[in-house]
Amino acid sequence: MRAIAFTAHLPVTDPNALIDVTRDTPAPGPRDLRVAVKAVSVNPVDVKVRAGGEFPPEGRVLGFDAAGIVDAVGADVTLFKPGDAVFYAGAINRPGSNAEFHLVDERIVGRKPATLDFAEAAALPLTAITASELLFERIGVKRRPGADTRSLLIIGGAGGVGSMAIQYAKALTDITIIATASRPETRDWATALGAHHVIDHTKPLAPQLAAIGHAEVDILLSLTATETHASVIPELIVPGGRLGLIEGATSIGLFDAGKLFMRSIQIHQEMMFTRPILQPADMIVQHQILSELAELVDAGSIRTTAKTKLRPINAARLREAHGLVESGHNIGKVVLAGFD
Repeated sequence: MRAIAFTAHLPVTDPNALIDVTRDTPAPGPRDLRVAVKAVSVNPVDVKVRAGGEFPPEGRVLGFDAAGIVDAVGADVTLFKPGDAVFYAGAINRPGSNAEFHLVDERIVGRKPATLDFAEAAALPLTAITASELLFERIGVKRRPGADTRSLLIIGGAGGVGSMAIQYAKALTDITIIATASRPETRDWATALGAHHVIDHTKPLAPQLAAIGHAEVDILLSLTATETHASVIPELIVPGGRLGLIEGATSIGLFDAGKLFMRSIQIHQEMMFTRPILQPADMIVQHQILSELAELVDAGSIRTTAKTKLRPINAARLREAHGLVESGHNIGKVVLAGFD
């Protein structure tokens, strides 16, 4: 089968940063689906692993988000059958989805939204799972109408996770949503997704929050550039408020521990690969998240965040996609469709 791999840590402008390779078509394990991949998207984690992650001598196939058709199933699979259209975010400790056929545990897979094509669906899983787990499981935002009327500040509202956090909060809660964005097009994007207010993260945040009547917020999600805002973030959160982080364990060390302690701020870390890697008893929750997401999309409550679409899936196009993600100026998600 065709696949794309990296065999060295090279700048994305180097033709050998990602290369076309041939791999054996894999056989599914007991709980695996073998998916004929129709579309993938590129996330910051793809870029980070390509830039510094480990790889075997023959190279590593990247890719997490994918949408496709189930081609074969393992002996213990019960949730899907060959021919089913699915989408998922995969696992960081297994070969990736940048291949014609891909193995994924059925417990982290959902049915593809019927109203989206494969490319539009491939944009959603990783960021949706991250946003859902962070908001509803880690922080404990309440979903029922009128049950949660707190304020939420999302630093990085036009990014992948930010775009999904805005949509989840808008669709399922009565929280006041404040997003940050710095360009007219990203401000428009965040507003269209459901943000009640948009402020500029390139300017001091405190005066802008005060100007819209929220000198402090109950919940703050720092989804990008945490180092830039770490010195002021504690003062933006109400005493006893919540801080959500996704940029890795080292991001906690960026904060003044004394300020966090004085204000009794609770820190919530989110790593969406925890369930796929460690396979806890509730691993199937990711299947449930994606199943709910498909329902929300098909009901018109959440829309795809696919913004840039490339074709076909090959090394040259993937290098282009990685470059867009690396630039830090991309809106929404970059997706690639088709091996033809």
